[in-house]
Amino acid sequence: MNREFLEGLELDKETVDKVMAEHGKAVTSANQELESVTTERDNLKEQVVARDEQLEELKEVDAEALQAKIDELQEENTAQETEYEEKLHQQAFDFKLKEALVDADVRNPKAVEALLDVESIKLDGDKLLNLDDQLEQLKESDDYLFNQEVTEDETKPPTIVNGGNPDGGENNDGDPFAAKLAKYN
Repeated sequence: MNREFLEGLELDKETVDKVMAEHGKAVTSANQELESVTTERDNLKEQVVARDEQLEELKEVDAEALQAKIDELQEENTAQETEYEEKLHQQAFDFKLKEALVDADVRNPKAVEALLDVESIKLDGDKLLNLDDQLEQLKESDDYLFNQEVTEDETKPPTIVNGGNPDGGENNDGDPFAAKLAKYN
């Protein structure tokens, strides 16, 4: 629709202007809608092209190599988990052993631990198996490694003797140095 066509219908100028204004609004709205649809179409085309490229890349991927890599990573994760659990178990064992040695009233836990057959001691929950027997053997053979039980006699304070002459006698000889010197002359 154009202005000449409307003027050819012998419509007055004011009516032609109103019709053209409304027609302009409709055309602008249609153009915006067309532009939006065109942009959306172009975006979809780009997405289809990108997907096709990804599919081509996936076709080139070796599924067996990918599965082998997945298996390798799973094995590494399992090995790391096992190593972590072993470290936690060893840490718990070391803590329980040191605690047991302190409870056994050991003077030097490191020295006693060096004398123990640690390989034969096992951690079962919160208990150390085979430790008590070894500690008893060490108490018998090397009792100096353990703090001794103190008897009542050992806890008595010592008797203190007053200073001075134990005879209680007096020395009136005068100068003691002179007396000693006279003895040797």
